[in-house]
Amino acid sequence: MAVHFSLVMATLGRSEEIALMLDSLETQTFRDFEVIIVDQNRDERVTEVLARKMRPFPIRHLRTPGVPGASRARNNGAKVAEGELLGFPDDDCTYPSWLLEKVRKTFAETGADIVNGRAADETGRSINGRFAEGARWTGARDVFDTLIEWVSFCRRDVFEAVGGYDEDVGVGATSPWQACEAPDIVLRMLERGYRSYYDDAIYGHHPEIRIDMMDVRMQQKARGYGRGMGYVLAKHRMGTLYSFNYMLRSFGGYVLSRARGQRGRAIYYLNTLKGRLEGYRDGRRAA
Repeated sequence: MAVHFSLVMATLGRSEEIALMLDSLETQTFRDFEVIIVDQNRDERVTEVLARKMRPFPIRHLRTPGVPGASRARNNGAKVAEGELLGFPDDDCTYPSWLLEKVRKTFAETGADIVNGRAADETGRSINGRFAEGARWTGARDVFDTLIEWVSFCRRDVFEAVGGYDEDVGVGATSPWQACEAPDIVLRMLERGYRSYYDDAIYGHHPEIRIDMMDVRMQQKARGYGRGMGYVLAKHRMGTLYSFNYMLRSFGGYVLSRARGQRGRAIYYLNTLKGRLEGYRDGRRAA
């Protein structure tokens, strides 16, 4: 039987976080949804989590061990989805109890093809990026300030019409472009004439990224995420001035952090800047 929402969750390397996300879905005031867990683990950790507790909503466990990439996993999950609307929660996020109901109402009231929100902590404060204030229709030049992958919803037929996520973009892809798969797919939807709506009152919760950490993994992540953004900016020909505004943001963060003696943050911003420039170069070559 068809459902209203299909929530496709890609997962790799996590266990307890999945249980917390499923717990948050149990509290949803809107109950017409299914969960599709696309499990890229080679072990049985997800099976063990699911065996602990029966859930009051359908869960499909799709095993794809050794098949890398969040975008690839989401595409695989979407192929078996039955919902009219698709969402792609992270395996370490949680949804407030009202979220799906508010998203459903926003689709119904606006007639939008895509509905986007933001990342927030438990108080509602924006985290892990800069997000616009208010609610409005959005265009191509809004995408980097009005969406994040795991609080982005779209009609399933629209997702299928653009061919799903670009599997060369996003976390775990075999390319260097390790982020911005959501801006990329929304830009492709907008280019096809579909309509996107943003509301800052729509948000989910997620651990806050610690950009002051100086460990190698965080710096590699900053550079990979930067490459993803730079690549998508160039791929969609967003314009030199518009694109380099994002390079200047990183440069400004680097200079300000250095001035304040915040060495970890300075290194983070420097890696982000290098990544954005590298990705932009790669995107220009591919365009």
